[in-house]
Amino acid sequence: MAVAIVTGSAGLIGSETVKFFCDKGFDVVGIDNNFRKTFFGEDASTEWNRQRLEASHKNYTHYDADIRDHEGISKIYGRYGKDIKAVIHCAAQPSHDWAASDPYMDFTVNANGTLVMLENFRAHCPDSVFIFTSTNKVYGDTPNYLPLVELETRWEIDPSHAYNDGIDETMSIDHTKHSLFGASKVAADVLVQEYGRYFGFKTGIFRGGCLTGPSHSGTRLHGFLSYLMRCCITGNKYFIYGYKGKQVRDNIHSYDLVNSLWHFFEKPRVGEVYNMGGGRYSNCSMLEAINLCEEITGKKLNCEYDETNRIGDHIWWISGLKKFEQHYPDWKMTYDVPRILKEIYETQKDVVETA
Repeated sequence: MAVAIVTGSAGLIGSETVKFFCDKGFDVVGIDNNFRKTFFGEDASTEWNRQRLEASHKNYTHYDADIRDHEGISKIYGRYGKDIKAVIHCAAQPSHDWAASDPYMDFTVNANGTLVMLENFRAHCPDSVFIFTSTNKVYGDTPNYLPLVELETRWEIDPSHAYNDGIDETMSIDHTKHSLFGASKVAADVLVQEYGRYFGFKTGIFRGGCLTGPSHSGTRLHGFLSYLMRCCITGNKYFIYGYKGKQVRDNIHSYDLVNSLWHFFEKPRVGEVYNMGGGRYSNCSMLEAINLCEEITGKKLNCEYDETNRIGDHIWWISGLKKFEQHYPDWKMTYDVPRILKEIYETQKDVVETA
């Protein structure tokens, strides 16, 4: 039986990957030690998602392991060996705010953990496919220097600019403020590229914008749409940081992202990099997302505006998808922001209101 290893398997993208590959007939090996709870507190625990995966997928095996533990990870790889056909590395410390509170933890999880996964890939299953979920934060705050125009509810790029359809992979990652999280993800991103280019391995790097969906354990420091909807349901205060609440994000549903990973797995390339997000199909500003949440819930959001923006935060980000769409023309986006928020609401409303 073909085996897929998924790190961060109880998180948003990891769990969607587990379900996707299980449904494709793989034996899926999940690695997740619930560090999201360590980073963000009890509300961010992914234990509920792990239990759901184990209950619903008989071909799923879970390991409570730390990706920084070379010996422990080596034993997992060694158990499956050449049967491993795919490694999808989703585990990470995902918040640039949190990274500044413990840079050592952030870097060792994001960079050292990725190195451990790659070295064991090289030792045990070098003919398989290695996919890494990176981030648009590798570009630092360079997007903030694009020619932006203020509209009523959002910032937009000058329509004559080359990035009007979205920011592509030609944007430089140098001479910019990344945040410490951005720096640790740059290290991991370049490592995965290099294991492709230097060793000739089939590696793919997907630089995500806002990744979202109903399996997100959203918190104040990470999980924009999920946490926003939770606050709208419960009445808990939501804080908007800077840019008049008009900052724009593209949002890609976890299914659409994992489907893109699957397309890469089926026809892999060497050391390839893709910007991956909702693009022009699925994006919103903070104010627009709030309006949608209020419409869906029928409740007014309790929110407070803070003039101080988060360090390294993007004013406008929409992913340019042209390169991936040219390489994989059969892949199509299926979720836009309204559909994403309605699904999050249907998932959260009963659980959150009775919590």
